[in-house]
Amino acid sequence: MASVYFLDVPENRPVVEVAERSQQVHVTKNGPYFEISAAEPFEIDRRATGARHAVWYSCVAGIRGFRIAGWDKNSLRFEIQS
Repeated sequence: MASVYFLDVPENRPVVEVAERSQQVHVTKNGPYFEISAAEPFEIDRRATGARHAVWYSCVAGIRGFRIAGWDKNSLRFEIQS
């Protein structure tokens, strides 16, 4: 299973909450980070998070097993790294 890490700060919580709505992901706390794990690709819609662009483009703290397939003003897409 691959993971994405987001620092646990108030600005990132809406991003994590939107990701958590997807049935394919599992969210846990790992130290000061939210760890979002999944066995398949997933996407987060910025408009659903209400995040400003500055927060949006700085929200990812780390990835393991994923690669960022796309990151634009409205979408953040993760694919399993091959």
